Amino acid sequence: MNGLELSRGYFETYGKPMLENDFADLLPFLAVGCVGSGSERFGFDDEVSRDHDFEPGFCIFLPGEDVVDRRKAFLLERAYAKLPKEFEGVQRQPLSPVGGNRFGVLRTAEFYTAAVGSPTGELSVQAWLTVPDSALAEAVNGEVFFDNYGEFTAIRQRIADMPGDIRLKRLAGNILLMAQSGQYNFLRCLQHGEPEAAVFACREFVLAAMKVYFLLHKRYLPYYKWSFRALRQTEDGAELASKLSFLLLGDHRSEEDAMRKYAMIEQIAGEFITMLQDNDLTKAICGDLEKHAYSVNDRISDATVRNLHVLAAV
Repeated sequence: MNGLELSRGYFETYGKPMLENDFADLLPFLAVGCVGSGSERFGFDDEVSRDHDFEPGFCIFLPGEDVVDRRKAFLLERAYAKLPKEFEGVQRQPLSPVGGNRFGVLRTAEFYTAAVGSPTGELSVQAWLTVPDSALAEAVNGEVFFDNYGEFTAIRQRIADMPGDIRLKRLAGNILLMAQSGQYNFLRCLQHGEPEAAVFACREFVLAAMKVYFLLHKRYLPYYKWSFRALRQTEDGAELASKLSFLLLGDHRSEEDAMRKYAMIEQIAGEFITMLQDNDLTKAICGDLEKHAYSVNDRISDATVRNLHVLAAV
């Protein structure tokens, strides 16, 4: 049983009856789920994950105090704290008196402010350009068991729907990084006698490629620790994950090994160019990712965003 299943089971067994029996008047204003920080919210947890912050629990999201006041929130917090301390052989973590708990009673506005810096999910252009992919991923991951009030889901959807011009800016910048680090600098670093810099170039290429892939699929790349697992679990990402893994882990100390890696970089670049063309995101007709990056940037409608430095969103 993974963390999401544990959370859902604990809620159905204990949380739902508690809410229905003791807080029926609040039910129209509540949302409940398992979302936010933690590998279990992505479905990525395993036996190793149980060494910390693994417990049966769920989040109860409340609207503002004008809808659910402090006293009712306090009573709900007390009721949650009194739920059974164990479920399916897993112990609950003690509640922290200074906050920081991943489960329990939370204000919707406070959750989203902590996640992306906005209580409503309405982000400025600057925020959209700078909030990390991993933070956006944590704001929309996991599972919402129910949302009677609708506020939590509406904000969640607002964050999930990245504005088109922002998506293009992020795409353009990361495509350019792929060009600079992989197609241009990888071999040059080796020719300069800088094998460590070549390792950095491979890493930059891999990370940028992952971001481009997720942007093309209108998803957010999670925290680096889970990036490869997330990529492998996408519909067609396993093959790309294998190729990127080779770039990270393969040797390039000999000229033959270096050329093998460079050939892989060019193969991946060609596949991404095809994806860009299939999605009508570039008008460039060549194998140079840099030209495709600027072609993607040219498609941005908002002149202010378009005229920002091409790397403004990376």
